[in-house]
Amino acid sequence: MPRAMFRILARMTLASVFFWGLGVWAQEGAPPPPQPLETPLPLQEQVQRDLGAPCVQPPPLVRWENYEGPFNKTIGTFARKLQRKSVQTPHYKPGAVLCSFKAKEKFILFVEDTFDPVTILSAGFNAGLDQAEDTDPSFGQGVAGYGKRFGGEFVDQASAGFFKDFAYPTIFSEDPRYYRLAHGTTGRRFLHALGHAVVAHQENGKRMFNFSEWLGTTSAVALGDLYHPDNEPGVGPAARNVSYALLEDMGFDVLREFWPEIARKLKLPFRDQNDPRN
Repeated sequence: MPRAMFRILARMTLASVFFWGLGVWAQEGAPPPPQPLETPLPLQEQVQRDLGAPCVQPPPLVRWENYEGPFNKTIGTFARKLQRKSVQTPHYKPGAVLCSFKAKEKFILFVEDTFDPVTILSAGFNAGLDQAEDTDPSFGQGVAGYGKRFGGEFVDQASAGFFKDFAYPTIFSEDPRYYRLAHGTTGRRFLHALGHAVVAHQENGKRMFNFSEWLGTTSAVALGDLYHPDNEPGVGPAARNVSYALLEDMGFDVLREFWPEIARKLKLPFRDQNDPRN
């Protein structure tokens, strides 16, 4: 199995084990209160008015401040990264216009995602895999070698975020977030999640080709060749790395699509969103 594919499977497996273990702990720790609704209530929407028509800012998919289970801060930290790039269209308000996602918001998204604790942990995890596989052998082994690999992995993620969340989305007026379908059959929603690699949304919510995913991934891979001295040169290896990165992004989009169902299946203890305290 190619190293990059093994890494994707390892990271996805790690995320799956984490959420599975969380569900088991939650069930043992306390009886779960009612589960979160897939569609937020109208009272929870954030409406922003400007000189034109009002627009709707979609609320979070799962409100982590309402999580009342064990390790609530840890859970919130992991899930916020998953949720940060997710959007759910307010089906309860037909014809609603989503507020534009401007360059400032894209830059904030890039910065928050880059310095998210989970991003740093992911860089450390990948660096450990690199160390075990002796990727970039010129970096050597030991603490110094691990430090160089950690730095390389962190820059890999930061550059990918810069190109895909800020630079190209700003150039093409694209919204870098994933828009959940949230209804329909499982197969339709699965294909919708995979299709995000090709179909994205403009800042105003209209559909467009996902330039940021393809150009951003390619740019990050090309830039990585500059500070990964042992990368295999040539178009073929670069295209393979781009393909693996696309597959990983598609996998996390599937996770974003089904996250509310996963939370319900694992019986994570959230306070009922019908609670009048909300």
